[in-house]
Amino acid sequence: MSMLADDVDFVIGVDTHRDTNTAAVVNAATGAALADMQCTTDALGYKRVLAFANKHSTTRRVWAIEGTGSYGSGLTTFLLEHGEWVVEIDRPGRPARRNGAKTDELDAVRAAREALSREHLAAPRARGDREAMRVLMTARQGAVVARTKAIGQLKALIVNAPESLRDQLRRGTTDQQLDRCSRLRTLPSHSLEHRATVRALRSVARRALMLEAEAAEYESELEDLVSAACPELLDKPGVGAITAAQFLVSWSHSKRIRNEAAFATLAGVAPIPASSGATTRHRLNRSGDRQLNRALHTVALSRLQHDKQTKDYAAKREAEGKTSRDIKRCLKRAIAREIYRTLETHAAAPQHAQNAA
Repeated sequence: MSMLADDVDFVIGVDTHRDTNTAAVVNAATGAALADMQCTTDALGYKRVLAFANKHSTTRRVWAIEGTGSYGSGLTTFLLEHGEWVVEIDRPGRPARRNGAKTDELDAVRAAREALSREHLAAPRARGDREAMRVLMTARQGAVVARTKAIGQLKALIVNAPESLRDQLRRGTTDQQLDRCSRLRTLPSHSLEHRATVRALRSVARRALMLEAEAAEYESELEDLVSAACPELLDKPGVGAITAAQFLVSWSHSKRIRNEAAFATLAGVAPIPASSGATTRHRLNRSGDRQLNRALHTVALSRLQHDKQTKDYAAKREAEGKTSRDIKRCLKRAIAREIYRTLETHAAAPQHAQNAA
């Protein structure tokens, strides 16, 4: 067993679903399952599962919950408000069974035992401002993807439009095409094909422009939230409102991620040894939070293009024989360290000020 067995007497594993949660109490010293129950995912169900825990685990305990940011978010919030210790557990591995046996009760027990076997336990992500950023990021990404699809549809319609329309619209930038198509009009003298094509072009162009305005509105809101949460991020070279919001969403809150190496691992930028024989090298890491990795990649590309210090570093590493991919990997690792330290320093600043007072 892990060190967790020294800190608690019971672990309550919870297997979460959309409509039901299944909890199982496990003895931390032996790993034996003691009791289990199922409840609904509403306020009454949360009260029932807490009462169940009070009955079967009267001393030190910890909750090991799957999906604290999805199906388990309601229960997690409820337990944290009642002063319970909650840790986040990924979906445990399920061993193959010849008879295919599988129940929610078994999964809840596995979640508890998974917590006991781990050296490091993850705290649930914060809600509040952090959750506000996350939902705005999700909505903005949906708008951006839909706009991209609308533009693709528009260009396909232009290619197959009647000759008079195609000659009028095929030239110019995408923004110019959107503007022209959104203002198209029809005349009674136009053919049915011409009028139908104009209506389609106008509708798709206006949809793309509306989605563009929606994404810009989300970005403006995110910038306000980032400025309130950690304005120092926006002062960093290459960091904008979107990347800064992603850093805050993935980091969540102070001390959740134990150190900058763990933050780099979460981002998928921790180097993986790939040495063989006389060759000593590291390779890219394709695991971790890919949205966080994407944000670091965006900052790295921006700095490579606009930041002199980064350009000098890249030139130096290139002269040493590093490939472009290796240079970007090193840059993303360094940026991850910088961002983590900025976030933790900012989070600790109010506490230092209070201590000084």
